[in-house]
Amino acid sequence: MSTDDNRITLPAIRLMLILLLIVIAPVTQAETFRHERGEIELEHPPQRIVALNWAAAEALILLGVTPTGVADLDGYPVWVKEPAMPPGVQNVGIRASPSLEAIHQLKPDLIITSAQLAPAYEQLKDIAPTYVISVYDKGLDPFQQAKIMLQALGDMLDRSKKADRILADLERSLAANRKRLANAGLHDKPIALVSFMDNRHVRIMTRNGLLSAALEGLGLTNAWTEEGNFWGFSLVGLEVLAPMKDARLVVISPTAPGLADQLAASPFWQHLPMVNDEEIYQVETVWSFGGIHAVQRLAENLTDQLLQGGAHNVRR
Repeated sequence: MSTDDNRITLPAIRLMLILLLIVIAPVTQAETFRHERGEIELEHPPQRIVALNWAAAEALILLGVTPTGVADLDGYPVWVKEPAMPPGVQNVGIRASPSLEAIHQLKPDLIITSAQLAPAYEQLKDIAPTYVISVYDKGLDPFQQAKIMLQALGDMLDRSKKADRILADLERSLAANRKRLANAGLHDKPIALVSFMDNRHVRIMTRNGLLSAALEGLGLTNAWTEEGNFWGFSLVGLEVLAPMKDARLVVISPTAPGLADQLAASPFWQHLPMVNDEEIYQVETVWSFGGIHAVQRLAENLTDQLLQGGAHNVRR
């Protein structure tokens, strides 16, 4: 037998190498993630993600992920502000009724939504895997749900350690600002946290809402003891503030143009105890229906404002 008969040909070597690679190559197994409407399977961390509410968009940005599409994109920098929306994100319609066509055109590999869009779920999941998680709904604790959402997205996007660091940073921030307030003796009065609707009505934040977690984290007490809707507020007239004779009023920006002048001309406003005591404080814009960053943003700004001292009116 000639030596040529024992020689392994180049095509044979290539075939052996291909077979070897197949044997030793890691097998990619899809991970399953359960959600409120079932489960999704993901073989790889999603790259093109559409967020249909601002709490989900906030969580993605905190994790260092730029969403491909976001609902009500133009409103985000007005009402949420932080974390800032990165450039290049596409608008997919309004949050209450997003555009299925716009979402489909973006070719997402993950859609994040909530139970509020339940009627559209079947159509959304035909476009891409759709993860349903609600931060706000009856019987839910928004602060805990926001944490769960952040950690779930961290797992999906292979950024679980980043999610853990974000939550740890939140706790450190709350502890540091709680100490600042304690050192200044500012745990002595409860806080009425409101957003003005007009010069006679406010949304007052309730204990079951997200922003009340900021008050609790700072060691402060919510002056409003009644339960609100599952969004965490009650719509009330200014008269509910009159019995709060030993409380501070914290107003969330923005306020309507001319509000300060309207309040200054109101005899009722001028007789409120917190006005006479110059216990009116105004914090920067914070999204009342956001995620964990809204808690941290409010806590840090509220601490600064309380330390600076109050006034007798909102800002002009």
